[in-house]
Amino acid sequence: MNSIRAVFLFISFFLVQISFAQKKKSSKLSKADNTTVANLQAHISYLANDKLEGRRAGTNGEKLAGEYISQKFQEAGLQPKGSDGFFQLFEIYDGKQINSSTHFIINENNLAIEKDFFPFPFSQNISIEAVPSIAVQEADMPWFYDLKETLEENKNNPHFDLNEFVRSNAKKAKSRGASAIILYNTSSIDDKLKFDSKDRTEKLDVPVLYVFKEAAKKYFTDQTATLDIKMKVDIGEKKRTGRNVIGFLDNGAARTVVLGAHYDHLGYGEDGNSMLRTGEKAIHNGADDNASGTAALIELARILKNTKQKNNNYLFIAFSAEELGLNGSKFFTEHPTIDFSKVNYMINMDMVGRLNDSSQVITIGGYGTSPQWSSLIDPNNKKNPFTIRIDSSGTGPSDHTSFYRKDIPVLFFFTGLHSDYHKPTDDFDKINYTGETKIINFISGIVLSPITVDKKLAFTKTRETQTTSSIRSGGVTMGIMPDYTFAGAGIRCDGVTDGRPAQKAGLKAGDIIIKVGDYTVSSMESYMQTLGKFQKGEKAKVKFKRGNEEMETEVQF
Repeated sequence: MNSIRAVFLFISFFLVQISFAQKKKSSKLSKADNTTVANLQAHISYLANDKLEGRRAGTNGEKLAGEYISQKFQEAGLQPKGSDGFFQLFEIYDGKQINSSTHFIINENNLAIEKDFFPFPFSQNISIEAVPSIAVQEADMPWFYDLKETLEENKNNPHFDLNEFVRSNAKKAKSRGASAIILYNTSSIDDKLKFDSKDRTEKLDVPVLYVFKEAAKKYFTDQTATLDIKMKVDIGEKKRTGRNVIGFLDNGAARTVVLGAHYDHLGYGEDGNSMLRTGEKAIHNGADDNASGTAALIELARILKNTKQKNNNYLFIAFSAEELGLNGSKFFTEHPTIDFSKVNYMINMDMVGRLNDSSQVITIGGYGTSPQWSSLIDPNNKKNPFTIRIDSSGTGPSDHTSFYRKDIPVLFFFTGLHSDYHKPTDDFDKINYTGETKIINFISGIVLSPITVDKKLAFTKTRETQTTSSIRSGGVTMGIMPDYTFAGAGIRCDGVTDGRPAQKAGLKAGDIIIKVGDYTVSSMESYMQTLGKFQKGEKAKVKFKRGNEEMETEVQF
């Protein structure tokens, strides 16, 4: 009881401070706008509070945020339109994990997982009991291999890929009769091997284990020794559950407008998407990214509920797992909870809380996805409440991309990057609440305009841009938009950018890249590392799957 009261007093104190700081600005606003400002402050101060621990998708913080949003949707008079009340649950593939039943026992001594040994993620799940000799490679027995010679031979070879070496040689060993492969390293060269939970290469039909130095020294020093081995490899998928929050304003109309914003953020940066490079574990509150867009979504639900215009229905969606690769919006567009053929257009709000008081610049993406947008948005109109920069593309690093890929006209509102982006310093006291209110009013004006009310908007395809900067490497790019929800082997192309190497080589959306040059693509990280090995102008063979057929093409970077 006392802790809850303390949190309430803490939030109240800061709301007073923010209200005081913006008093001069707010005094010029209407009564309705002052209400919006106060509501935005309340929404963002809750969503960006430390107790939500950064709203990482699939965590309790995300759950608390989702419950808050659903409550506000209900208060606004929206109907629940998820698959479970206001919620639409979906699985997030979180990589592979070593299940607890995995064990490796040598001479009755139980080795500790990830301290003494680990199985490679492409290992076959299997149980084996055997009494092999370290120096003898017998059929139907585990084989031992010291990586020392291989590492020393390739220490100056920048193209040597140890993981690929392990995979290919494990296949060869299996074909010659090995029942398991046990690797270790007696050299002074750091092999940097570890269990890679993001490895998505196909399983081999043999288990492959790595034994760390201390354990290897204890058991493998005497090459003539015979060991009593009992092993079990059990590698499974690691998953968590994300939740979209969906509310519906049913006006009995023939068409539905979708308004969306993602509400998840980075948590403590566990997924490797933080811009904080110190290694410090810190809560990333994501006030601008994207509590600001979520708060705008809640306020638009309240405002549109109270309008007399009933020519459109309105679907309000707070997406989860956007930060992992647009997972929530992609799931919704593939599992819609309304008749998707009746969707008129989609408006997405992501990072709309930092309108600069000096430059007053906002970027509106998706401008080219319908010819009607130019009738509604004139960047040269001096009556605009801010300076508008236009981006014609229907794709980009946010959830509108998922709707554009379904041939839905989109708009994307964004006030720009800043020094707090993806850092723990993106806090609620830095939001320009008056500026965000202007954006909300502008969006409601678009939604209520006769141009969007009286007819279904035409859809136009546009150029495609990268959906995220995280697929860039230190070397070159191919120009694909990866499907971050794909859990199979390789990298699935969700889209291919016109005029870029992948498109010129004939790759298409839906193709699964499994190899670039000599390098197997096992995860997003390995894909980026592989691209880093090439220079602009170089060529490489690319193996990919199209349906059930394995194909090959040549890419020039």
